[in-house]
Amino acid sequence: MTYRNDERIENPEGMTQISNSRRFYENQVAPMIRKEFPQYEDRIAVGLSGEGSDCFGYEDGISRDHDFGTGVCLWLTDEDMALFGQALDQAYNDLIDRQPGNNLTARLRARRGVMTIHDFYSKILGADCDVKKLSLSEAEWEKIDHSCLATATNGEVFRDDTGAFTAYRNMLLSYYPDRIWKIRIVNELHTFSAALQVNYARCMSRDDRVAAGLCRLHGIESAMQLFFLLKRQYPPYYKWTYRRLVELDEEGRISRWIRELSETNGDPEAWAGKKYSPNYLNLSDPVVLLSERIAEEIVKMLRKHDLIQSNDPYLEKHVDTIIHSGIVS
Repeated sequence: MTYRNDERIENPEGMTQISNSRRFYENQVAPMIRKEFPQYEDRIAVGLSGEGSDCFGYEDGISRDHDFGTGVCLWLTDEDMALFGQALDQAYNDLIDRQPGNNLTARLRARRGVMTIHDFYSKILGADCDVKKLSLSEAEWEKIDHSCLATATNGEVFRDDTGAFTAYRNMLLSYYPDRIWKIRIVNELHTFSAALQVNYARCMSRDDRVAAGLCRLHGIESAMQLFFLLKRQYPPYYKWTYRRLVELDEEGRISRWIRELSETNGDPEAWAGKKYSPNYLNLSDPVVLLSERIAEEIVKMLRKHDLIQSNDPYLEKHVDTIIHSGIVS
């Protein structure tokens, strides 16, 4: 089955590109492999994963104006790439070129098609991934951005008989090593607290609204990162982070308050005539009120993981507790 550009853009069946790619694989790629590479069929892992909103299932009419089209990833070991990778790559690209209207950009072609398992993970994570040992060093875990890990583990694997591709994927999905997880939590606790529980009030007291606005944005970002860390999930690229957060927030409180905080400017009148005090919570300012509500929810999540025992919503107070619970060896 082929898909014309206008058919994919309208997408009348409401299918995601992952579904379209699975159908393309089952109806065209798999028969091609079975016909031309029968002896290697069970050594080719196939799926759709990596860069692009379509790999998260988030594509829409807006995102389809660039780097969009039906295709799949074919993952090989280094040994199999040397053995038959070039021929498979030629056969796959010939198949793509025969699709009416499927004028893939050079960048999208680089994201799809034949590649080694090593190169797929190494390029996305920015590390030399040892896909045979199924490991990353602590230094590599600490350096890799959350969203890169989400990109490396998104989408779907349609076939992987040897399990080599899925094994590394599952290693990443098992989440950060405990020490790295705690380090990342501590860093975001400090950022949220500094931005919204300390510096925001200081900036508003000085009537520095630009700096106060930056504090609000830094705090929102850290709140979302903390949510994902405490859900043990990797957040996607920043423009999709809130969408994924809403999907994961079953109770809906943090997602609602983060949205309200993003739409709320500080109230200068709430600070008029008030002298700054580090011990004073100016709950008349909606930014402060929402920040404290979010902090209280984060504390509940920290307690569920037995990272802290206190209910104190001032997040900086929990930094040392978590540090001494397993970061310092």
